[in-house]
Amino acid sequence: MKLYSTKNKGKLASLKEAVLKGLPEDNGLYMPVEIPRLPSGFLANLKQHSFQDIAFTVSSTLLQGVIPEAGLQQIVSESINFPAPVVRLDDDKYVLELFHGPSLAFKDFGARFMARLMSYFNQGEAQELYILVATSGDTGGAVASGFYQAPGIRVVILYPSGKVSMLQEKQLTTLGHNVTALEVDGTFDDCQDMVKQAFLDPELARHIRLSSANSINIARLIPQAFYYFEAYKQLPDDGRETVFCVPSGNFGNLTAGLLAQQMGLPVSHFIAGTNINDVVPAYLSSGLYSPRPSIRTLSNAMDVGNPSNFARMLDLFAGSGEGSTWNNMHEVVSGFAFTDTQTRAAVVEVYDKYGYVIDPHGAVGYLALKTYQQSNSNTRGVILETAHPSKFLDDMEDILGCAIEIPQRLAVLAEREKEAVLMPNDYPALKRWLLDSLH
Repeated sequence: MKLYSTKNKGKLASLKEAVLKGLPEDNGLYMPVEIPRLPSGFLANLKQHSFQDIAFTVSSTLLQGVIPEAGLQQIVSESINFPAPVVRLDDDKYVLELFHGPSLAFKDFGARFMARLMSYFNQGEAQELYILVATSGDTGGAVASGFYQAPGIRVVILYPSGKVSMLQEKQLTTLGHNVTALEVDGTFDDCQDMVKQAFLDPELARHIRLSSANSINIARLIPQAFYYFEAYKQLPDDGRETVFCVPSGNFGNLTAGLLAQQMGLPVSHFIAGTNINDVVPAYLSSGLYSPRPSIRTLSNAMDVGNPSNFARMLDLFAGSGEGSTWNNMHEVVSGFAFTDTQTRAAVVEVYDKYGYVIDPHGAVGYLALKTYQQSNSNTRGVILETAHPSKFLDDMEDILGCAIEIPQRLAVLAEREKEAVLMPNDYPALKRWLLDSLH
């Protein structure tokens, strides 16, 4: 498997190089040179395969022998070891629950797979590998859990002070050992900018081996393709067109769906649901991409004003079809944006109509699917429910006016003491801290 930079297709890297570095030197994003299609017999008999079988077949097809079969089987069995059930709301709407992992968020799939892939590639290295990651909510918890006590790896997580929920913060700040949380006086976009500056700093690179665990790392993206196949497997065979509706912030999840589609997933369309941070829906309607500072909302994991993975989406559609990149993308992806008021009303509607408790991000997905189906009534849609509602406890209880059950593995965190390093919104301060941490 070879990968190129979205900024220079002639600049190739091995999977090991792409995974351990995270970003190419030119600040592009790694993409596979070839996206192979899955065997037709495998797709035709999807229902006969377990989730782990699916994960192994998808990853081995994509990785093309880079990791021996036994090693890849072990990586898959240790990372894809919890379910992704599909719940029926009605004949037209289904929910794919991606919150059954240790941190109760979809990012558990990517973080656990990536941690094991990095440990595999890092074997025999003398120097520790630093995982530097920015989080707007769930990424940090999943990365902290996925990499906790991973041999030879140290994790540093930047998060915006006061802009993640209490339980999300506890997931970042209570593990200790090889996991350190930096509480930044700024926004998620500020945190992400500081991380990117660190990766592009040649002086830092001379002292520290850095890698990334955001969805900019290709190792996060690959396993997120697995559960699209797992979801499709669980749908009834009714011959209808299937669409996936993805609550979207950094757009890694939707990009993984597009990857799955190119590998043969029989899906006709993707819907991006966003909050008022709507740069991608605005692009899809106008053809103009205008990044801007993020605005804080109820669905905080989607508060992203310049989504990193949009470069990958542009790359996927630049060479597809005969039309412009915008026309090609527009045929496959729709985008809709919603306010917090609409999101709150949707949480109530889903609860009253279906007896289902959906979190604010899933509620945005519900609204986007509902809007799309008004003019595409022949489709059945799968909403990606990306986090357990209890991760947004105060907001959820305020909206629904009733107690939300907290899973035991999250409840124990509430009692633990927070440990975080206060960090100004200033790259030189981050650099000093990283260099000091070596001693």
